[in-house]
Amino acid sequence: MGLTAAEIMAHPAYNTVEWDLPPTKKGTAQVANGRPGGPFNLYWEVHGTGPTKLVFLMGLGGYRTAWKRQTKYFGHERSKQYSSFVYDNRGMGLSDKPTCRYTTTEMAKDTVDLLQHIGWVPLSTSSTPPKRDLHVIGVSMGGMIAQEVALLIPQHVSSLSLVSTAPRLVRTIPFIENLRQRINMFIPRDIDIQLDETAHRLFSDEFLTLPDTENPKDSGLNFPTNRDRFAAGELSKRLDKEGFTRKGFILQAVAAGWHFKSVSQVKQIGDMVGRPRIAVLHGTKDRMITFNHAEMLKEQLGEGIEYKVWDGRGHVLLWEVESEFNGFLEEFFTRCEMMES
Repeated sequence: MGLTAAEIMAHPAYNTVEWDLPPTKKGTAQVANGRPGGPFNLYWEVHGTGPTKLVFLMGLGGYRTAWKRQTKYFGHERSKQYSSFVYDNRGMGLSDKPTCRYTTTEMAKDTVDLLQHIGWVPLSTSSTPPKRDLHVIGVSMGGMIAQEVALLIPQHVSSLSLVSTAPRLVRTIPFIENLRQRINMFIPRDIDIQLDETAHRLFSDEFLTLPDTENPKDSGLNFPTNRDRFAAGELSKRLDKEGFTRKGFILQAVAAGWHFKSVSQVKQIGDMVGRPRIAVLHGTKDRMITFNHAEMLKEQLGEGIEYKVWDGRGHVLLWEVESEFNGFLEEFFTRCEMMES
């Protein structure tokens, strides 16, 4: 166990949890017109003005800001090359939390509605020929949504990066147990135990014990460990009583837990998007969605996909191997941009 919740909130580094990354564009858009639970509003942001369009899809219980390391890298430090689209899924953050059955298919339709709203995907009535100009990156439940997006608008997908995710959940006892424990975060109990359990599920032990280096050395604004940095962010989110709710979390958990793409549907994703345009990324020590799910995706998508494995790493690759992860994506985007349609 690292710092207690009280110690974390009293630490000077606690005020550095949220990053100052002002979006180039932002807004809310009405989605799900004529669909179950709709219409409702989702909050979105675009960071950067570049021609390469990136669509980031977040996982269970996460805000759009959980992509901040990628938003900064692509949407701010390389803003003239990339435009990075992030949003809060239904049930989280600044987006509405409708009471209805959530599915990854419906959440993918939300994504398409938003992309039509910002003009990245033409309306279905448009006579504009489709362009393969979207790089879709989904992590965990976001990777499940990304699979559905690929089936809905494959002709627009330049690349598809499936991170720490699954076509369907098998050997589900670890996942269901993890889910049960995460839902228990809403039951009054020792917050310090909850923070330790959540950190253990999402990151490798090695990463958690490393010193926090997020801020400049000797600034006094670093926590003792990465575990404490993660716990600070988790505490900040849980204190957002309007953005992070029991209802929203459980409805998202239903969508993730019941996501199911058959062997033939996974093959169809490979056929429609094109296997060289698909990357499966996973850590071997993922305790949330175990590594065998990456092997399933690889086998069922078929030969020709990009398969990147980080030995000994956990579920949240976008942070745990941030530099290598961003570099891999950048090279993959470039390679896919050069492919013929």
